[in-house]
Amino acid sequence: MNIENNTILVTGGSTGIGFALAEQFLAANNNVIICGRRAEALLAAKQKLPKLQIRVADLNNVDQRNSLVEWTIGNFSNLNILVNNAGIEREFRVKNSSLADDFLNENEIETNLTAPIHLTFLLLPQLLKQREAAVINVSSGLGFVPIAVMPIYCATKAAMQSFSKSLRYQLKETNVKVFDVAPPLVETELHEKVGAKSSQPKGILPEQVAKKTLQAIRKDNYEIAIGLARVLQIASKIAPSQMFKIINQQASGE
Repeated sequence: MNIENNTILVTGGSTGIGFALAEQFLAANNNVIICGRRAEALLAAKQKLPKLQIRVADLNNVDQRNSLVEWTIGNFSNLNILVNNAGIEREFRVKNSSLADDFLNENEIETNLTAPIHLTFLLLPQLLKQREAAVINVSSGLGFVPIAVMPIYCATKAAMQSFSKSLRYQLKETNVKVFDVAPPLVETELHEKVGAKSSQPKGILPEQVAKKTLQAIRKDNYEIAIGLARVLQIASKIAPSQMFKIINQQASGE
């Protein structure tokens, strides 16, 4: 796919992988819009990259998803790429007595699964009008092999991988390409908030993920598993039980 002269919407684009993707898309002569729920983070991103277009939107809110799409299409009629990157990651210990309330309050399924699927469907008519278009879903290597203490996050990422496959199949005769990007552990705010153990290896940089993603998109590699995520992808098919045990022992520091 051509990665130049596109108009691209990146959700969760003010920090981490989203910002790194926005930066590299800008460098490739694209028009890039980023959205997020924190105005100060978006303004900070624009200060670093003045060519960015920014929009505050809480994607957990259905009305704000609709407003984002209306505003984006109204201002950028040639929008042809959607990057579903926004996500949250939480630990859930199932023996915790407050688990039921915590689950409802955290909105992991809404943020990681419902919102990107809804946004995709809202923008699909717009994408189908373009000569060449794409949906780029950022999932995770943990969609292949889950870490047990993050059951909801891992489940949503596995679901997004499945959604990408189905969407790609249904759109195979159209101009819309569907990519799934599965990063490994990445040094971002998302993972820092989980509180990774100091004994665990540090993640790769968001810039590395973005670089490999653009290289793969250019080659029309639709399933992009990066670094350790590629190992997890393969192991999940040939030795799923063993890899699950290894990953969870490492995660717990055993």
